[in-house]
This record gives sequence, structure tokens and C-alpha cells, in this order.
Amino acid sequence: MLSRERIGAWIESGPVQRFIIAVIIVNAITLGLETSAALMDRWGGLLKALDRTALAIFVIELALKLYAFRLRFFRGAWNVFDFIVVGIALVPASGPLAVLRALRVLRVLRLVSTVPRLRFVVEALLAAVPGITSIAGLMLLLFYVFAVMATSLFGERFPEWFGSIGASMYTLFQIMTLESWSMGIVRPVMESYPTAWAFFVPFILIATFTMLNLFIGIIVDTMQTMHDADHAADRRKMEGAMHDDTDRVLAEVRQLQQEVAGLRTELRATAAVGSASGSEPDEGRT
Repeated sequence: MLSRERIGAWIESGPVQRFIIAVIIVNAITLGLETSAALMDRWGGLLKALDRTALAIFVIELALKLYAFRLRFFRGAWNVFDFIVVGIALVPASGPLAVLRALRVLRVLRLVSTVPRLRFVVEALLAAVPGITSIAGLMLLLFYVFAVMATSLFGERFPEWFGSIGASMYTLFQIMTLESWSMGIVRPVMESYPTAWAFFVPFILIATFTMLNLFIGIIVDTMQTMHDADHAADRRKMEGAMHDDTDRVLAEVRQLQQEVAGLRTELRATAAVGSASGSEPDEGRT
């Protein structure tokens, strides 16, 4: 019977993971094709068989990981993610739980946990959450201030857009996205308030070109920090390996020096014995 360590090493090996990635991609295509009524009428049986086969492969993969790693399996966040996604797919898609059938497509997200570069991007986004939260709080404060001003300035004549704080914040959000902001909102407002541009232009400059760039900057900075940390860890590993190799070489050199010193001692002793034995006949003849 194979040991847990060997099974764990096999399931995490490159060929097996590439096979899992291929199954995830095929399963994603299958789930997309199942949304077509014409294709289901013609190939429904095959598509459902492929879907069940992919799900069976995912279940076997997780079962082997659970057997190999036991409780250590749940220490990995991505393992827990895979476990939840596959678990949802196993829920019976009938009765009150029929809505969960649509969640089968979440299996496609397993591609994120399988491909290292995708994992890196997601981890960078999660690491950037504290900074993003601060910027989001500042942006919410900005929206509130401008919404109060817009409601006071334009709410009387444009109640649909600026009649309340909520309506003003939604309108300002539309303006921030630059979706029909000029011809759809600002120019009609300027027909009644010619100087309204002095309100909307600074808002667009601050909200769109400054705040959103702060979001991007935080994410890019986090990704760079994580990238540098990974490189630093790799360098430390290389330096540690080089240090271990150096220590091993020095130890071998010291051992060789000791052996050479021992050989020299033995040679001197042998030479001394030879000299002593060679001088005895001369003393006898004398």
C-alpha cells in the first residue's frame, strides 16, 4: 500500500496538476455548452456524462489529498476553497436546492487555485484589501460631501437625478464612470445652471482620475512588494544552500588535511624505523 507521503507527492506533481487543469478547462467548456438548448437536445447525454466525469475526478483528487494530508489539508486556504466549490457541486440540484445548480460554474474558479500566477494575482488583491478599504472610505466621504452639495444646488430643478442624497450619490457614481456624463447629465443641468461645470469638473478630476488611480497604485505596489518578498525568499534559500555547500566543502578539506597530516606522521615514523634498522649492522661491525 502506498504511503501518505508518496500519494501526496504524486497528487501535487506537475503532470497530475496539468491534467487537473485540462479537466477544469474541459469542464468549463461543457458547462457553457449546456446553456444552449439546441446543443442539449443533440448532445445532452454526452455533455452530462462529461460533467459527471469531471466532477468525479475532482472528488477523487480531493479524497486523495484528504487521505495524504489529513487535517493539514484544511490549513491551506486554497484547499478549503476547492473543497467548498466541489462540495457545492455535489449538492442535489432538485427541489428547493435547485438554484445551486447554477453554482456548478464555480468549479471553473478552481483554475485560480491551480495556476500559480493566477494565485499570485488573487493573493495580491487580498493583501491590498486594507489599503483599498482606506481609499474606499475616503471615496465614500468624498461622495457624501459632493452628494449633499449636489442635492442642495440642483435638487429643486432635477429631482430625478439630485432629489435626495441617495439619488445624488447614484448620479455622481454614473458621472464618475464617465457613462453619458456630459450629454446625459451635465449639459442638461448647465442649461439651468450655466456655472454647474465648476462643480462637476473638479468632481470628475478627483473621483475618476485621482481616486481610481490610487486603487490601481495600491494594488500594483502590493504586487511588487509580494514579488520582491518572493525573490528575497528565493535568494535566502540560495544563500543558505551555498552556505551549506561551503560548510561541507570546508569540512571535507579539514578532513583531508587531517588525513594528510596522519600520512605524514606515519611516513616519518616509517622512515625513522628504517633508519634505525639500517644503522644496527654498522654498529655490529665496529
